[in-house]
Amino acid sequence: MLELFQYQFMQNAFIAAILVSISCGIVGTYVVIKKIVSISGGISHAAFGGIGLGYLLGINPIVTAIPFSVLSALFMGIASKKVNISEDTAIGILWSVGMAMGIIFINLSPGYAPDLFSYLFGSILTVPSTDLLIMFFLDIIIILTVFLFHREFNAIAFNEEFAQSVGVRSNLFYMLLLALVALSVVVMIKVVGIILIIALLTIPASISKQFTFNIKKLMLSSCIIGIILTMVGLWLSFIFDFSSGATIVIVLATGFLISYLLKNILEELNEV
Repeated sequence: MLELFQYQFMQNAFIAAILVSISCGIVGTYVVIKKIVSISGGISHAAFGGIGLGYLLGINPIVTAIPFSVLSALFMGIASKKVNISEDTAIGILWSVGMAMGIIFINLSPGYAPDLFSYLFGSILTVPSTDLLIMFFLDIIIILTVFLFHREFNAIAFNEEFAQSVGVRSNLFYMLLLALVALSVVVMIKVVGIILIIALLTIPASISKQFTFNIKKLMLSSCIIGIILTMVGLWLSFIFDFSSGATIVIVLATGFLISYLLKNILEELNEV
């Protein structure tokens, strides 16, 4: 396996796997605990509008996806909290509008979009150094934000009404949490693609949650599990010449199944 590191694209891919595992391990923990998987899926698909805007303006689509994803996340949060429509309806509308805007922006842009499929289905083997730098800074923002406001995030993750009663501005920190989800989505776009992001955001944390409820342990173990399973998926995709994003998701799902069976076996042994 070590011979893979002689290639520059494989070095970038492994660095990308580590960076993406850190963001999905931290933010994914709150997504799983607070059960906001649907709204996270809406944010990830709405991000396609930012990708299309990048093609239209002729700049790196990852750069334009950052403000577009954050604004989409804030709109979804406001719609679910302030507007008299159901959360599912708000998610469905913004999910579809984001995708539609992305398609129209790409139609308006001159020429052919050669690497469009890498944003839809992921292509960790083609992550350039500039994208790694963006992913690194987004990870730093996510880590610092969670470090500074972990008590507030923990409070709203378990019970927003209780958090409000003890003085936490729950609506404000809920919006901030959705903004972090949006930044995590941007970090993961090139690895598994917009369509498969939700798997990487939720499965490592779901595996860890079967064995611990401690937030710090959950985040740390989610990051480690994400790194291991993403690298295994990357290695298998290289060996068998499969799509990297799809292979990583299959490995993550297999890991979840094994952990579920292992937990049940351990519980039965403890009862004996």
